[in-house]
Amino acid sequence: MQAYPFPWPFFQFFDAFPEAAHLKAPELEALSLSGEDDFDLVILFYQVWFLAPSLPVTAFLQHPLAARLLKGKPVVTVIVCRNMWLMAQEKMKNMLANLGARLIDNVVLYDHGNVFATLITTPRWFLTGKQTGFLGLPPAGIAPDEILRSRRFGLALQDALAADAEKQGLPLLTGLGAVDANPRLLASEKAATRSFYLWGKLIIAVGRPGQKRRWPILFLYVLFLITLILTVIPLSLLIQTMLRPLMSRRLEALKKQFDAPSGSGLERMSLYGG
Repeated sequence: MQAYPFPWPFFQFFDAFPEAAHLKAPELEALSLSGEDDFDLVILFYQVWFLAPSLPVTAFLQHPLAARLLKGKPVVTVIVCRNMWLMAQEKMKNMLANLGARLIDNVVLYDHGNVFATLITTPRWFLTGKQTGFLGLPPAGIAPDEILRSRRFGLALQDALAADAEKQGLPLLTGLGAVDANPRLLASEKAATRSFYLWGKLIIAVGRPGQKRRWPILFLYVLFLITLILTVIPLSLLIQTMLRPLMSRRLEALKKQFDAPSGSGLERMSLYGG
């Protein structure tokens, strides 16, 4: 399988976006699973790459064994990302549905820093390996205490499996603050997803991953992306702030849609030390 280094070299990082946006996954190394393996519950962790599931996870879901392993199985997705994951999860839902899997829960762990601060701290982290705060900005990534508190999900799943609750097809992590969707970011995600797809199509036509002939267009896209970030995201948030009274019902409906199936409720937090 293609290696993905950390920290990422600049062009190698952006060279991954065309295939990520088009869900064109690399070939996997041989899996240790046989396809005859049986699971009560599947927990599927993934990162968000360019508003899509990361290429290694996409590669697994497109592997012939995935359909045999996941068909009819209850699945819990766990997303780790900066703060934009709505479009990635929609793609994940489609892939799981095509495999016949049953998505019963979703957990999202994300960087709670200011949306504009994370546009600086996150790229600095994955391009240099430096996660610490600087220039008054907070450290990049998920806060250590949030990572520790996420053990509540494992404890809840342990109890649910002991009671065979996964067989009922209902969410197992309700009331534990598994998801807190921000529908105000949806317009920005859609704009960025469209740009990833269209530019990605052009770059894929120019050459294969790793070929330097793609670099000039990748550089142009980076300039376009910076412009997009500096204009579309602030403008979208400003417009939504101005229209909030008119959009409140729409935003509430979107939040409910993207919070599903686990929801953002907190009523069971005390049971698992959350």
